[in-house]
Amino acid sequence: MVSVSKRVLVPQRLRRVPPQFSWIDQRLVRAGFIDRCDPPAAALYLFLVTVADARGLSYYGDATIGRHLKLTPMQLSGTRERLVQADLIAFEAPLYQVLALPTDTDATVPSPALVDRAEARAQLQRLREQLRSRRDQL
Repeated sequence: MVSVSKRVLVPQRLRRVPPQFSWIDQRLVRAGFIDRCDPPAAALYLFLVTVADARGLSYYGDATIGRHLKLTPMQLSGTRERLVQADLIAFEAPLYQVLALPTDTDATVPSPALVDRAEARAQLQRLREQLRSRRDQL
């Protein structure tokens, strides 16, 4: 009898690290990093992890990303900023970098319980004002 933990449903389709290196670190879920992402941010993160090279770099343009994820430029900008704030990616146009997830000894990513909600609301308000200002300029 095969042990449940060693059972593979489709052995011929067993995943292996592909040559282009695009697997997602399990700590994204286990350590709660995914809990910091809303659905568009999780989709952008998955997209970037999928298209990035072994160093986590991607030069995909905003128009292409927006088309694939069905995000407007404004939505993409906000989504990207949320991932930067969550310390999951770095962005310096036109380059994206998917960052290695922090280790237990890294103190760069705050626990969701430790986030200052008042500061987060103030930051969100500032972003909304910036977006309104940009929209008015268009």
